[in-house]
Amino acid sequence: MVGHMMQEGWNILEIDLDYTVTNYTVGAGLLVGGVCLLWLIQWVSQGHQSEAPVPETPRPSAQKIPHKIKKRKKVLGIKKRIRRGGWEQPPTAQHQQDSVPNPRLGHPSESETSALPPEVLYMLKSVRVLGHFERPLFLSLCQHVVFEYYEPGHLVFCPGQPDSSIYIVLEGRLELSLTDPDGTRHYMKSVASGDNVHSLLSILDVLTGHQRPYRTVTAKAIEKSTVLRLPVEAICSVFKVYPQSLIRTVQIIALRLQRVTFLALHHYLGLTIELFQHDLQAEADTTQASRPRLVRSMTHVDVEERDGAPTASPTRRRPPSLGMCKSSSSGRSGFWRSLDCELEQSRMVQTSTVTHDKDSDWESEEKTKRLLENGKRQMARLMEIEDPSILENKVSLHHAKADTIIAQKGEQGVGLHFILSGRIHVYQGVTGREDSCIFESAPGEMIGQLTVLTGEPLIFTIRAVQDTSFLCMSCTHFYQILRSHPHVLLSVAHSVARRVSPFVRQVDFAIDWMGVEAGKELYRKGDPSDCTYIALNGRLRSMIQHTDGKKCVVGEHGRGELIGMVEALTHRPRATSVHAIRDSELAKVPDGALSYIKRRYPQVVTRLIHILSQKILGNLQQPQGDVTDPGNVANNLCTVCVLPCSNNVPLTAFTLELQHAMNAIGPTLVLTSDIIRVRLGAYALESTHECQLSTWLAQQEDLHRIVLYQTEFSLTPWTIRCIRQADCILLLGLGEEEPTLGELEKFLENSPVRALKQLVLLHRMDGPSPSGTLEWLKLRTWVSGHFHIRGPKRLFMKRPSHKLLEFYSRILKKEVDFHSDFSRLARTLTGNAIALVLGGGGARGFAHVGIIKALEEAGIPVDMVGGTSMGALVGGVYAEELDASRTKERTSKWAKMMSSLPRTALDLTYPITSLLSGSRFNTTLIHLFGQRQIQDLWLPYFCITTDISSSSMRIHREGMLWRYIRATTSYMPYLPPLCDPVDNHLLLDGCYVNNLPADVARSLGARTVLAVDVGQHEEWNTYNYGDCLSGWWLLWNRINPWGIKVKIPDMAELQSRLSYVSCVRQLQMVKLSDYCEYLCPPVQRFTTSEFRRFQEVCDIGYDYGKLIFTEWHRGDVIEKMLQDHSAPELDQRHEGDNSKVPDFTDLAEIVARIEPTSRRYSHQDQQLSDERQRVMQYAEECLLEEEHPDTKYSSDLCETDEEKSLRMQHGFGSGLPH
Repeated sequence: MVGHMMQEGWNILEIDLDYTVTNYTVGAGLLVGGVCLLWLIQWVSQGHQSEAPVPETPRPSAQKIPHKIKKRKKVLGIKKRIRRGGWEQPPTAQHQQDSVPNPRLGHPSESETSALPPEVLYMLKSVRVLGHFERPLFLSLCQHVVFEYYEPGHLVFCPGQPDSSIYIVLEGRLELSLTDPDGTRHYMKSVASGDNVHSLLSILDVLTGHQRPYRTVTAKAIEKSTVLRLPVEAICSVFKVYPQSLIRTVQIIALRLQRVTFLALHHYLGLTIELFQHDLQAEADTTQASRPRLVRSMTHVDVEERDGAPTASPTRRRPPSLGMCKSSSSGRSGFWRSLDCELEQSRMVQTSTVTHDKDSDWESEEKTKRLLENGKRQMARLMEIEDPSILENKVSLHHAKADTIIAQKGEQGVGLHFILSGRIHVYQGVTGREDSCIFESAPGEMIGQLTVLTGEPLIFTIRAVQDTSFLCMSCTHFYQILRSHPHVLLSVAHSVARRVSPFVRQVDFAIDWMGVEAGKELYRKGDPSDCTYIALNGRLRSMIQHTDGKKCVVGEHGRGELIGMVEALTHRPRATSVHAIRDSELAKVPDGALSYIKRRYPQVVTRLIHILSQKILGNLQQPQGDVTDPGNVANNLCTVCVLPCSNNVPLTAFTLELQHAMNAIGPTLVLTSDIIRVRLGAYALESTHECQLSTWLAQQEDLHRIVLYQTEFSLTPWTIRCIRQADCILLLGLGEEEPTLGELEKFLENSPVRALKQLVLLHRMDGPSPSGTLEWLKLRTWVSGHFHIRGPKRLFMKRPSHKLLEFYSRILKKEVDFHSDFSRLARTLTGNAIALVLGGGGARGFAHVGIIKALEEAGIPVDMVGGTSMGALVGGVYAEELDASRTKERTSKWAKMMSSLPRTALDLTYPITSLLSGSRFNTTLIHLFGQRQIQDLWLPYFCITTDISSSSMRIHREGMLWRYIRATTSYMPYLPPLCDPVDNHLLLDGCYVNNLPADVARSLGARTVLAVDVGQHEEWNTYNYGDCLSGWWLLWNRINPWGIKVKIPDMAELQSRLSYVSCVRQLQMVKLSDYCEYLCPPVQRFTTSEFRRFQEVCDIGYDYGKLIFTEWHRGDVIEKMLQDHSAPELDQRHEGDNSKVPDFTDLAEIVARIEPTSRRYSHQDQQLSDERQRVMQYAEECLLEEEHPDTKYSSDLCETDEEKSLRMQHGFGSGLPH
């Protein structure tokens, strides 16, 4: 017996070194050893006293395996490594944004956790709710971790045991299942090494003091497993030392419930009434009857703990309420008695004062006052506030008639609603179905708690079904109360958990919330499909590798998209590989959980069929054989990072110019480190706020069409944050500088970020044409594309920061020039680019010149140019000049050279391959374009050639301009093929494969394509000459005036018709597509070699374009071109000023009583911080639509203080609120 007790004592001592060894009489040697060991631990911790021992939940003895010697050493070694990790350092509020980031692009906290053992990092990374903990808190928590070992088939937990622990699988595999009341077991998911088993709702129950046992969930080991178990009671004890982390934890749990669990079950599976409990009265009565009355007194709690008295019953533990306990409230019956009394008095007042108007008004006012006071008492009791006077001036009484909508789904900043009388129904709907009532609220209940906790929009509609009276507390007033009474947050959070249905609690164990870092793989091709992923925020890319080793981009997945659903439903291996382009958050729905939901609620199958049908229809609408290009930046981008290549670029001015252009497309937000600190607090960029900051940034993506992240000039945590948040990274450089790699670019080159990277070169408006772009790109082979942007003079003027922001606040109110290069960049980044595609047709292609002139006069912008044959030549001239007059002038000179018969005759050669050698033709092209590269053109440009070496179509977007225009105009049999200097392939005219490449422009990011076709399309009614044809007979019929007139094509006509055979189907698809505006000038009567008739053909094209574009102006064609076609649906709630919506990261600071920096400033200090205030004012007000466009300001001169004073005196605002 004594030996057994000694063994038990050693086990307890080794599992947790902080536990006090008592109640064991094991001999003097063991007692002395234990005392010495405790003294040594206390000395090492340097004064940090651990909390009182947490009572362990008894585990089934048959399921535990006796500890072996080597495992005891392993546990002891881990404890020592944790001790050496430096956890004794107290938490600090020191800013970390100035530290040098990890070169592997890790989070700011990665360097802090690098010294932790792998076992501890498992817990940090797998349990996402623990990721925001500070290092001292986390290490204190790790001391309570229990190592447990299970053999296959042994239970980890089962129904009836307390649900109060988090399990992390270190080695082996567990199986999670549900048990129905009839004993039927349902497989939910398999938990592999590194994964975890827990329910955040269960954690919330323990935190709020309402612990529950497992009811239907069972976990057992299916392999020999090592499991880390963290009791939630340990988290409660640690939160007494770190109260601010409790608030963050509760908020994260509420946020996960709304953005993960409800999103998956409601939005994608179509469940509504199944998510909430309809009637809480029965549960409330039971709860009120069973709950003991607790006195909220920190002193009393301390005495109880010191005396060793139990603080709570086994099923109702004392909440870790920042040193406070919950006070009891009167039962529900007390509320009803009080409310019935008020209503009876109001009825008596109404019947007795019908004829006394003055007395009636007085008595009605008294009745309202009594009703308000009684409501405040009941609301304070529900929120567990002892003094109802705290609610004074913080709640307002409202009355709603029957069938009145109190709050609409999607509204921001909806406060708490406490019902006094009447009845309220809460509605929620799914796309394609009417809204259904998910639950109803009776007097004495609150609505809107989840919105207040998370700061997210309302996820349902609140409607009064009877005449209803209710108290309303705004979010601002709630946070004021939270500052002085932080335990209120636990009461409100518990009211949310009570409303959730048991079904949601079951599924909450199975649905995981996971993060994928930029560049990391989610899964690979061929992996088993055991789950479906939902993208909560971020961006991921699907790729497939062909047998030849070449990788091809299949698609990209943004916020709200389902990933891997088809393979999971069909139980097939993964068809593609998926990796994260930027840091992404995902909801993981296991296949077992989805099968259980389908069996329990068969209507889910209908919803899944609807989702699958939409996906199939989307694939069917994709043109067959569509060209894909990884450089396409127009795939529904949400975030853009602007990163400087050098310290000389006007970074802020460029970002504001781009925002000005993007505001014409959709609401655009600019974020800098200063704006973040002003809006979210000075500590918002610290690693402890990682989860909250990510959530807030995700909200901004919902509220805005594009979010522009402006980095700093050095490598700081904010710069890394911008890079990791970006769907597309713009590298900003000056075209006039040397193309050297900057510090940030070197870091980006070695980083695992997979986001699209685009080079933007700035040029002065009156400067020379671009040159040397190839040198820039050679140093940046990892760049997907580039843009040349001409900036106005104001872009390059040097101004102080506050002057710059004030100046651009006026610019943002002006109308946007849709023809500017910034508008072109904005349309390209948002997927709204307009492409001009010019078809081939020889001399008939001169009509393109007239079309371009008509386009310019009609005010239709062009963002991309491409073409085939003569269309490529005219398009190349226009992409270089950006001016219709200059394009006509240069093309006319070239036409004169081509119409010279002596030049053509001198180029004749022996016709083995072609009639002409091509030398003279090359000379004309070199004279027209010089040695300019395609990369040096102002507009993005491409041309099409036929690769007869590989029998394929080639798209040329880089290289010598004249050479590839020579290739795309090499019409057989006149000119020989051009030998490509890159791969020695032979290139011919692109008209043989794609004479009007509108589909290519579409694949490169164009939303609208203006396709100009000048090919030959007349129908032939040829003569049936039989099975053979004699040329002599045909010649005789042509010269004989009395012969039979027959229509038989000659060799030139056959060659011309042959050029359209392979692309006729593609041409028909272009005509019928919804993205293409098909134009066909009437120039078919001209031949391909009539270069001398340049002016005549050009005029026909101009007249035709003028007529068409005039009709477009009368309609809405041009207006639709300039609209945003790919923007996500923004709710009506976004029309207001969202800056007034409480930020998620603010709540913990409210509880910790951290005053905003600006509130501590005196009047003199506030004058010294004008720049930061202007940054905040700019962020909140400069996103509004342009107003007062008739107000003129100088764009080239910086306003002086005297001018500003005079303007203010005459009533002209500065453009920024004061």
